[in-house]
Amino acid sequence: MDTEKKRKKSIVSSTTCLDCKKLKKELEEIKSKYLRVLADYQNFEKRVNEEKRKIFDNAKKEFILKLLPFLDNLEKAEIFNKDKGLTMIKDNFLQILKNEGLEEINILGKEFDPHLAEAVEVVKGEKDNQVVEVVRKGYKLNNEVFRVALVKVSKQKVEEEETKKAKEELLKGDYM
Repeated sequence: MDTEKKRKKSIVSSTTCLDCKKLKKELEEIKSKYLRVLADYQNFEKRVNEEKRKIFDNAKKEFILKLLPFLDNLEKAEIFNKDKGLTMIKDNFLQILKNEGLEEINILGKEFDPHLAEAVEVVKGEKDNQVVEVVRKGYKLNNEVFRVALVKVSKQKVEEEETKKAKEELLKGDYM
Protein backbone atom coordinates (compact mmCIF):
# COMPACT_ATOMS: atom_id res chain seq x y z
CA MET A 1 0.00 0.00 0.00
CA ASP A 2 2.78 2.32 0.72
CA THR A 3 4.12 1.78 -2.73
CA GLU A 4 0.69 2.42 -4.18
CA LYS A 5 0.44 5.73 -2.29
CA LYS A 6 3.93 6.71 -3.37
CA ARG A 7 3.09 5.88 -6.94
CA LYS A 8 -0.11 7.94 -6.85
CA LYS A 9 1.77 10.79 -5.19
CA SER A 10 4.43 10.56 -7.85
CA ILE A 11 1.84 10.69 -10.62
CA VAL A 12 0.09 13.65 -8.96
CA SER A 13 3.35 15.51 -8.34
CA SER A 14 4.64 14.86 -11.87
CA THR A 15 1.30 16.02 -13.29
CA THR A 16 1.40 19.05 -11.02
CA CYS A 17 4.98 19.70 -12.00
CA LEU A 18 4.04 19.52 -15.70
CA ASP A 19 1.10 21.86 -15.06
CA CYS A 20 3.42 24.26 -13.21
CA LYS A 21 5.85 24.32 -16.11
CA LYS A 22 3.01 24.84 -18.55
CA LEU A 23 1.54 27.62 -16.41
CA LYS A 24 4.93 29.26 -15.99
CA LYS A 25 5.45 29.16 -19.75
CA GLU A 26 2.02 30.71 -20.35
CA LEU A 27 2.72 33.35 -17.72
CA GLU A 28 6.01 34.27 -19.42
CA GLU A 29 4.27 34.50 -22.82
CA ILE A 30 1.52 36.72 -21.39
CA LYS A 31 4.08 38.88 -19.62
CA SER A 32 6.09 39.20 -22.83
CA LYS A 33 2.98 40.13 -24.84
CA TYR A 34 1.99 42.65 -22.16
CA LEU A 35 5.41 44.33 -22.25
CA ARG A 36 5.32 44.52 -26.06
CA VAL A 37 1.83 46.03 -26.04
CA LEU A 38 2.88 48.49 -23.33
CA ALA A 39 5.95 49.54 -25.36
CA ASP A 40 3.81 49.89 -28.50
CA TYR A 41 1.34 52.07 -26.61
CA GLN A 42 4.11 54.26 -25.19
CA ASN A 43 5.59 54.69 -28.68
CA PHE A 44 2.14 55.51 -30.05
CA GLU A 45 1.64 58.08 -27.28
CA LYS A 46 5.01 59.72 -28.08
CA ARG A 47 4.20 59.76 -31.80
CA VAL A 48 0.78 61.37 -31.19
CA ASN A 49 2.32 64.01 -28.92
CA GLU A 50 5.02 64.75 -31.51
CA GLU A 51 2.40 65.08 -34.26
CA LYS A 52 0.34 67.42 -32.05
CA ARG A 53 3.43 69.57 -31.44
CA LYS A 54 4.21 69.69 -35.18
CA ILE A 55 0.63 70.66 -36.03
CA PHE A 56 0.74 73.40 -33.39
CA ASP A 57 4.12 74.68 -34.64
CA ASN A 58 2.92 74.71 -38.27
CA ALA A 59 -0.26 76.57 -37.32
CA LYS A 60 1.83 79.08 -35.36
CA LYS A 61 4.18 79.58 -38.33
CA GLU A 62 1.30 80.08 -40.75
CA PHE A 63 -0.35 82.58 -38.42
CA ILE A 64 2.84 84.59 -37.87
CA LEU A 65 3.53 84.53 -41.62
CA LYS A 66 0.12 86.12 -42.18
CA LEU A 67 0.90 88.80 -39.56
CA LEU A 68 4.24 89.89 -41.05
CA PRO A 69 2.73 92.05 -43.85
CA PHE A 70 0.72 93.85 -41.16
CA LEU A 71 3.94 94.48 -39.21
CA ASP A 72 5.62 95.73 -42.41
CA ASN A 73 2.74 98.15 -42.97
CA LEU A 74 2.92 99.39 -39.37
CA GLU A 75 6.61 100.12 -39.81
CA LYS A 76 5.97 101.97 -43.09
CA ALA A 77 3.16 103.97 -41.48
CA GLU A 78 5.45 104.86 -38.58
CA ILE A 79 7.89 106.52 -41.04
CA PHE A 80 5.22 108.92 -42.32
CA ASN A 81 3.16 109.30 -39.16
CA LYS A 82 5.19 110.21 -36.07
CA ASP A 83 2.34 109.31 -33.70
CA LYS A 84 3.49 107.95 -30.32
CA GLY A 85 0.40 105.76 -30.14
CA LEU A 86 1.24 104.09 -33.43
CA THR A 87 4.81 103.49 -32.25
CA MET A 88 3.53 102.00 -29.00
CA ILE A 89 1.13 99.68 -30.86
CA LYS A 90 3.88 98.54 -33.25
CA ASP A 91 6.32 97.97 -30.37
CA ASN A 92 3.74 95.96 -28.38
CA PHE A 93 2.85 93.92 -31.45
CA LEU A 94 6.52 93.25 -32.17
CA GLN A 95 7.09 92.23 -28.53
CA ILE A 96 4.26 89.70 -28.74
CA LEU A 97 5.85 88.20 -31.86
CA LYS A 98 9.27 88.16 -30.15
CA ASN A 99 7.74 86.27 -27.22
CA GLU A 100 6.65 83.63 -29.76
CA GLY A 101 10.25 83.26 -30.98
CA LEU A 102 10.34 85.78 -33.86
CA GLU A 103 13.48 87.88 -34.23
CA GLU A 104 14.58 90.33 -36.87
CA ILE A 105 17.59 89.47 -39.04
CA ASN A 106 19.99 92.39 -38.73
CA ILE A 107 21.83 92.45 -42.03
CA LEU A 108 22.27 96.17 -42.84
CA GLY A 109 25.93 97.07 -43.36
CA LYS A 110 27.02 93.44 -43.28
CA GLU A 111 28.29 91.20 -46.04
CA PHE A 112 25.52 89.77 -48.21
CA ASP A 113 24.50 86.25 -47.18
CA PRO A 114 22.16 84.50 -49.65
CA HIS A 115 20.83 82.31 -46.83
CA LEU A 116 19.52 85.35 -44.97
CA ALA A 117 18.64 87.74 -47.77
CA GLU A 118 17.65 88.04 -51.39
CA ALA A 119 19.31 90.75 -53.44
CA VAL A 120 16.76 92.75 -55.40
CA GLU A 121 19.18 95.36 -56.74
CA VAL A 122 22.91 95.95 -57.13
CA VAL A 123 24.03 99.55 -56.53
CA LYS A 124 27.35 101.36 -56.69
CA GLY A 125 29.05 101.44 -53.30
CA GLU A 126 32.34 101.64 -51.41
CA LYS A 127 32.73 97.89 -50.88
CA ASP A 128 31.69 94.85 -52.85
CA ASN A 129 28.94 92.59 -51.60
CA GLN A 130 27.73 94.79 -48.72
CA VAL A 131 24.07 95.23 -47.81
CA VAL A 132 23.39 98.96 -48.20
CA GLU A 133 19.61 99.02 -47.86
CA VAL A 134 16.93 96.71 -46.52
CA VAL A 135 13.83 96.85 -48.73
CA ARG A 136 11.87 94.33 -46.62
CA LYS A 137 13.00 93.00 -43.25
CA GLY A 138 13.83 89.35 -42.78
CA TYR A 139 13.00 87.30 -39.70
CA LYS A 140 14.01 84.15 -37.88
CA LEU A 141 11.55 82.04 -35.95
CA ASN A 142 13.10 79.97 -33.17
CA ASN A 143 16.58 80.52 -34.67
CA GLU A 144 15.56 79.28 -38.15
CA VAL A 145 15.27 81.62 -41.11
CA PHE A 146 11.56 82.29 -41.45
CA ARG A 147 11.47 85.01 -44.10
CA VAL A 148 14.53 86.22 -45.99
CA ALA A 149 15.19 89.94 -46.20
CA LEU A 150 14.97 91.78 -49.51
CA VAL A 151 18.07 93.96 -49.82
CA LYS A 152 20.13 96.18 -52.08
CA VAL A 153 23.76 95.08 -52.39
CA SER A 154 26.74 97.29 -53.23
CA LYS A 155 29.34 96.77 -55.90
CA GLN A 156 32.48 98.94 -56.19
CA LYS A 157 32.74 99.12 -59.96
CA VAL A 158 29.86 99.25 -62.27
CA GLU A 159 30.90 96.99 -65.09
CA GLU A 160 31.21 99.68 -67.73
CA GLU A 161 32.82 97.36 -70.24
CA GLU A 162 30.04 94.80 -69.88
CA THR A 163 27.44 97.57 -70.19
CA LYS A 164 29.09 98.84 -73.40
CA LYS A 165 29.21 95.32 -74.80
CA ALA A 166 25.55 94.75 -73.99
CA LYS A 167 24.59 98.03 -75.67
CA GLU A 168 26.62 97.14 -78.77
CA GLU A 169 24.93 93.74 -78.99
CA LEU A 170 21.54 95.41 -78.70
CA LEU A 171 22.39 97.75 -81.56
CA LYS A 172 23.64 94.87 -83.69
CA GLY A 173 20.72 92.67 -82.82
CA ASP A 174 23.19 89.92 -81.80
CA TYR A 175 21.74 88.59 -78.58
CA MET A 176 23.58 85.29 -78.38
